Amino acid sequence: MNDMRLTERAVTQTAKITARGVQVHYGTNHALKDVDVDILDKTVTAFIGPSGCGKSTFLRCLNRMNDTVASARVTGKIEMDGQDIYDPRVDPVQLRAKVGMVFQKPNPFPKSIYDNVAYGPKIHGLARGKAELDQIVETSLKKAALWNEVKDRLSAPGTGLSGGQQQRLCIARAVATSPEVLLMDEPCSALDPIATAQVEELIDELRAQFSVVIVTHSMQQAARVSQRTAFFHLGHLVEYGETGHIFTNPTDPRTEAYITGRIG
Repeated sequence: MNDMRLTERAVTQTAKITARGVQVHYGTNHALKDVDVDILDKTVTAFIGPSGCGKSTFLRCLNRMNDTVASARVTGKIEMDGQDIYDPRVDPVQLRAKVGMVFQKPNPFPKSIYDNVAYGPKIHGLARGKAELDQIVETSLKKAALWNEVKDRLSAPGTGLSGGQQQRLCIARAVATSPEVLLMDEPCSALDPIATAQVEELIDELRAQFSVVIVTHSMQQAARVSQRTAFFHLGHLVEYGETGHIFTNPTDPRTEAYITGRIG
């Protein structure tokens, strides 16, 4: 019994985000039901499940993006490093600097490549001058494996890049504010296989510095990039655990039915 308690404590210690009893309603629609999960630091966690199962809804709870939806109501508790992110004293704008987000469709700002990356550090006052801002832009583009491709055309519009490059630019923009958590909502669904492989490789590198949470409709992708997987179905978190275990030996029959293609 003691051993089990020690193991549980060890898991809790390395949890970056802890969610307990999280419910989300959109008006009368009960979209997410009683979700409990610990998201570990320096780990890629994949959320999988059929369309409309609640995985993106839960992802958006982690940086309070649901605050922007008038009909949304979030209850329960979500803590990051022990702090309740829904505490009224927490500024959602500051929270989103710590919890970066990359969306399904690449959405660079209609600005230069440089200004796309510099935007966040500027508004959050993270650079004390041009030289420091230049350094942040270069470091962020390097983290996003894009620097070598764009370093000679930083003043060119970000919208002029290829789809895969645009998505890596959005990743550079997200990491430029030095976040601790990176959320990705189906970041490869609009990309071709080569660009997808580049972004997947990048996700693997980013977990050395960030806690990465990715929503994906591709089980193959979840198996390739993540160490932990959460399976959502009809608003419930059905099963959560080590990725290899979820895919080869799931404990819930619904998980097995989804993975083998019988539901979805």
